[in-house]
Amino acid sequence: MKKYYEFDGIKVHYQLDKKGADTVVLMHGWGCNLTTLASLTAVASAAGMSTLAVDFPGFGESDEPSSTWGVEQYTAMMESLLKAEGIENPILLGHSFGGRVGILYSSRNPVKKLILVDAAGVKPKRPLKYYIKVYSFKASKALLKLTHGRERAEQLIEQQRAKRGSADYNNASPRMRAILSKVVNEDLCHVMPSIKAPTLLIWGENDTATPLADARKMAKLIPDTGLVSFPGCGHYSFLDNPRQTAAVLTSFLTTD
Repeated sequence: MKKYYEFDGIKVHYQLDKKGADTVVLMHGWGCNLTTLASLTAVASAAGMSTLAVDFPGFGESDEPSSTWGVEQYTAMMESLLKAEGIENPILLGHSFGGRVGILYSSRNPVKKLILVDAAGVKPKRPLKYYIKVYSFKASKALLKLTHGRERAEQLIEQQRAKRGSADYNNASPRMRAILSKVVNEDLCHVMPSIKAPTLLIWGENDTATPLADARKMAKLIPDTGLVSFPGCGHYSFLDNPRQTAAVLTSFLTTD
């Protein structure tokens, strides 16, 4: 069901499908929207779970934030939205930037389970412009695979690769560029030991945006954690290896 919620004067778009007692909350990465996680939403639904997938402010059908938000504001928005929907003790799934929100949310709220997929949260050591290029290109690449199939997508990707440069940085709105600059530089390692929920890390071993070393660091800091990594997969490991992702995710969701 398509729904909207107002937070801090902005409209937030999300889709809620009620099915089971447990609700899986799906949070997408930078430059994406809730459709990017459609395959994972389907896995959760097939496992008998209710699902809530959100367009973060600034993406999809949601309005841009009215100020320079950080992870705190995005997390507060999710806390307010879930409270409004009466969702307690959710199962959180965050990809990339969505993982940042999942980490902070889980560090201070009751969460049944946490799933981090190629998640951000460890402060990187590269300049902002690099991450705007990387995240926007990888998001475009993932969406092309969803809409055109792998073979045609690869042809289009090569065409895009030749044309891309500083355009991604220049095309980002000033507000979203400022927000990315802020969130990329937020290190969440200090809150990870406070996460009490059982946590699953799903990673691509060839991920260059949030490298496997980040996952290993998270696994050391979050008390109850398991790490599954896929060889030959990148930042969108769930699209590169959908079958194994579905199997691992289903097992985690349905095991007490």
